[in-house]
Amino acid sequence: MLGRLLHGSPGHPLHPPLTDATIGMFVLATGLAAAGAAGLVGEAAAKGAWLALAGGLVVAAPTAVTGFADWLTIEWGTPRWRTATLHLTAMSTAVALYGAAAWLQWRGYRDGTVTAGGLSFALAGLVALTAGGWLGGAIVFVHGMRVEARARPDDNPPRDDAA
Repeated sequence: MLGRLLHGSPGHPLHPPLTDATIGMFVLATGLAAAGAAGLVGEAAAKGAWLALAGGLVVAAPTAVTGFADWLTIEWGTPRWRTATLHLTAMSTAVALYGAAAWLQWRGYRDGTVTAGGLSFALAGLVALTAGGWLGGAIVFVHGMRVEARARPDDNPPRDDAA
């Protein structure tokens, strides 16, 4: 039962869908901070950026727990493990940068402005988040982690039209 809570079920891992929520909130926060700093949306952007930062940090907790649980299952020293360790490092860095952005943007939330620190750390977080997401994709699409390839009844064999 604990295994399903941490890893999901066969063919349906839990960590990837949680990353969608976390990444989405952090990207939204960065976009709102940039829009607010550019004067496009004003107070709503400043408040929305902080709320998205806070939401991203909340969702990052279960995302990190499930990702760490998956990381523990990888054979140490393998190419998959090295990629996953880089992913873990990049994503931990991103969460720390977004945490700093949230702390620095709190004053902006109250005042209805985007702070320079909140914007700067959100942009730096986006760089780390992008690198970490790219590495996470490599864990699945290059190293095949948690992928179950099964033939489906509707799969057709390739045709030999030369005959």
